Amino acid sequence: MSLGMKMTKTRTALGAITLSLLAVCTVAVGSAQAAATCQPTSNAQNGAAAQASNAMRKGKGLAPLAPNARLARIAAAHACDMARRGTMTHKGSTSAGPKQRAKAAGYAPRIIAENIAAGPFSQGQAMAAWAGSRGHAANILIPQVRDFGIGRAVGADGRTVYWSAVYAAPR
Repeated sequence: MSLGMKMTKTRTALGAITLSLLAVCTVAVGSAQAAATCQPTSNAQNGAAAQASNAMRKGKGLAPLAPNARLARIAAAHACDMARRGTMTHKGSTSAGPKQRAKAAGYAPRIIAENIAAGPFSQGQAMAAWAGSRGHAANILIPQVRDFGIGRAVGADGRTVYWSAVYAAPR
């Protein structure tokens, strides 16, 4: 694992630090239930994250992603759910994964992918870490996706930021 994210065959120099942070986060699970700070994603935040994804996509000749407010709400709700539970996982407390969450929110995906992260990271740091991870970059570079949303929430410790980014295309 690296930068508090599930990685696919990729490790970074920060991996050891992140594992330590994850251990601290795991200890705080019991107290994290009600103390998370959850806020909606602003249009500016969603647009900036979409721009970062589009810079990668442009380099591969792929169509740009459009910031999508509904996907941002879905991502923010999942980040909040992770922060409240004090755990980083694609499985939600009431859902099996991003497809189920999107459908429940009225977005019918033809294809959907999700990147998640947890740690003391800014949006730019999370986006850069995903870009540097083979598995996460693969999600960003799925040719069929057209819409994008990002969300964040702060855990009970006041330092761990939970991130969720959703990449999708509607039916």
